[in-house]
Amino acid sequence: MTEAISEAPKIEIAGTRRPGAGRNRFRWVLLAIGLVAALALPWFVYPPVALDIAAWALFAIALDILLGYTGLLSFGHAAFWGGSAYVTGLVALHLGVPFPVAILAGAVFAMLIALPIGLLSVRRSGIYFAMVTLAFGQMLYFVANQWRDVTGGENGLQAIPTDFFGVDLVETESFYFYYAALPIVLAGMWLAWRIVHSPFGRVLVAIRDNPARARALGYNVQRYKVMAFVQSAGLAGVAGGLFSVSHGFASLGELYWTTSGKVVLIAVLGGIGTLWGGVIGAALVVLLEDQLATSGFEGVGIITGAVFIVVVLAFRRGIWGTARDAVRRRRSP
Repeated sequence: MTEAISEAPKIEIAGTRRPGAGRNRFRWVLLAIGLVAALALPWFVYPPVALDIAAWALFAIALDILLGYTGLLSFGHAAFWGGSAYVTGLVALHLGVPFPVAILAGAVFAMLIALPIGLLSVRRSGIYFAMVTLAFGQMLYFVANQWRDVTGGENGLQAIPTDFFGVDLVETESFYFYYAALPIVLAGMWLAWRIVHSPFGRVLVAIRDNPARARALGYNVQRYKVMAFVQSAGLAGVAGGLFSVSHGFASLGELYWTTSGKVVLIAVLGGIGTLWGGVIGAALVVLLEDQLATSGFEGVGIITGAVFIVVVLAFRRGIWGTARDAVRRRRSP
């Protein structure tokens, strides 16, 4: 398998040529702007809302490893987001460990359950893959609802601590918790970037574009899909664990299919296959929902649905994907 991955750069994929110095410079500028925006965000929006944006952005990026780079649409990723939320809460409540350790435990759980789900799901493709993942996600929702002694049932897990080596950061100051959690989000985003820009990631793109050709070149397509599925689930687990700690509870809503639909919406709005699109989409959706909720408007779904329709019609490759393509056309001779 190592030999197969080492041969991955020989696959010719459109748009994967080594960028020039100008493009590298442009990427570093974008990275600097993104870091400054992440550091300044809680000073412009309520810190818990800022952390919601970060968590949903990482969740959308995790999904995009499957959707944008492997060509697999999962409607069951709420299982990993919500499953990790519950495990993170249970570990934090009963073991009293610092919240980064609890989040790591939730991510490991998400990867463990993703392995059998992925092995069964990747046997199908297209809408059938989406329906199989949806079915597994709903199964986990049913288990959490019935296992009330552990999960709390409809009441969920309450009062999840935000302990950071003996200090409750939320009770001290919500700003502190945001900046303590931000490195976890940035590490997850960096890991996603490493995955999609590695030889392994190039093989995923080759599988997405032409699975028959990738198979003919000797790549085990199902194995690569399972590996991508597990890695995506792990990052989704990090995001879900962070979300539960920041809110202080884990509920059945984190496992419900609408959560899977929301993250697909975020990824598509931002632009699939871009990574930055997950950040843009999360900021748009979370800020819009927060503004509508604080205004007392009850038809949140109507507005978000209308925004989704407008963006899909006006930006066929998502907001970031369309903007990126426009910049490339202007920069090309």
